[in-house]
Amino acid sequence: MSDTAAAVVRAYYKTLRQGDPLPPYFLVDESTTKFGISEGAFGYDAVADALESQTETTTDWTIESHGLEVTEHGEYATFADEVTMAWTDLEAGTDRRFETRWSGTLVRRDAVESKTRSDGSGSETNDDSSADRTDGPAWLFRTMHVSTADKL
Repeated sequence: MSDTAAAVVRAYYKTLRQGDPLPPYFLVDESTTKFGISEGAFGYDAVADALESQTETTTDWTIESHGLEVTEHGEYATFADEVTMAWTDLEAGTDRRFETRWSGTLVRRDAVESKTRSDGSGSETNDDSSADRTDGPAWLFRTMHVSTADKL
């Protein structure tokens, strides 16, 4: 996987389309947040639970990026995109489609892991999780916000 933040965002989109696990793309930290179209999750554990539930209850994802903008600023990056997203809700038996706006921040994995190892000040919620993710993305989402102007 490429070490650019833009490549990680694109890989996240691909992973979502494929129905593969999404939590490895998020920072294991109490400060991690993710807002979806109709929900919010605060802290890595809540984000991971929400993503795992989403994967279990949805299928046939389409993610079409219409203008991804990513800027790296040393140890962090920002991103924004307009995305057409569609999926099948297995619980409701309904196809859903939205024109959405995505934005958020990413942190460079090696900077977070280095800080946690060197001074012990990291607030990671589960030390085992970071050990399992050595082959993960070079950048991790700290925040992600997905919204739409459509009414639900």
